[in-house]
Amino acid sequence: MLRSPSRLVRGCVTAAAVGALLVGCGTSSDDGPASDKARPAPKTEVTVEPIKATTELTDTGGTKVSLKKEPERIVCLFALCDDILTELGIVPTATNSALLAHPDFLGEEKAKQVDVVPGGFIAPEVEAILSHKPDLVIGLGDTHGKLAPALKDATTFWAMQPETWEDSVGYLRDVAALTGRTAEGEKAERAFRTKLAAAEQAPSDKTALVIYGSDENFGVATPEADATASLFPKIADYPWKSRGVEGSYSLEEILAADVDVLFVETMSFGDSDGKLSEKLAGNPLWSKIPAVRNGDVHEVNSEVWAKGRGTRSLGIVLDEATAALR
Repeated sequence: MLRSPSRLVRGCVTAAAVGALLVGCGTSSDDGPASDKARPAPKTEVTVEPIKATTELTDTGGTKVSLKKEPERIVCLFALCDDILTELGIVPTATNSALLAHPDFLGEEKAKQVDVVPGGFIAPEVEAILSHKPDLVIGLGDTHGKLAPALKDATTFWAMQPETWEDSVGYLRDVAALTGRTAEGEKAERAFRTKLAAAEQAPSDKTALVIYGSDENFGVATPEADATASLFPKIADYPWKSRGVEGSYSLEEILAADVDVLFVETMSFGDSDGKLSEKLAGNPLWSKIPAVRNGDVHEVNSEVWAKGRGTRSLGIVLDEATAALR
């Protein structure tokens, strides 16, 4: 069984076994594919409210964040942090994400200059984090919240919990306010909103779906709990809603949804290798899906599509998705 993507990087992105069972930690629920087309999403507002610099705020998720001064040394424990800092023109002191190596971020050579926090996404080492003497550590609440007690006496820990693109924009604004990069934050938000508004002016009449996984057990990204998927109701027919943490997904359901374009995020765990789409091709139902028959299956960069979730990553998603949906 596969649990839904929900709040984490397509779930906690933890391999419970070599078979790579993906685990999600969210709670939203529905019954999978929508029986009819969803109502059009509200039009995106392109006007950007001014961001005011501050050392104290209540973030978009309701968490209070207080600093003595603008942070200079920031450690990122998940990719949204890297995305936001890049948009603001800040290089993290350390990270455990591979997002910075993407050419639309720092690129491979510059990314190598950023220290990597050992321990991986699930269990970054506290001692290693503190060795960088950070003013601020940003992590994912459901995964890294447990680190807060060990960090609280030495630094400020900020647990973010993004689910939709609006959440990501909110966190961008919050970080811009705390770092004094207000102009950069407003510019990045405006650029993203303008791109999204332009894309929704001519939505595709095709049915699209984003799936993720490492093998025949796969997940479906849902607009209610996934920043990337939350863009799709604006640009295409997206026939899926979250069914909660216990939902399992099958090719029969995708076949029944008559999907025209499939976006596939291959997750690699342990000894797992190869593309998810290639592994699913072993199922005879795979070839019956319209997207497969018509050659409209797109393997995408999971660092950007599944993990980035910030305005820069989502802008890349929009570019690639709209091109594929034409």
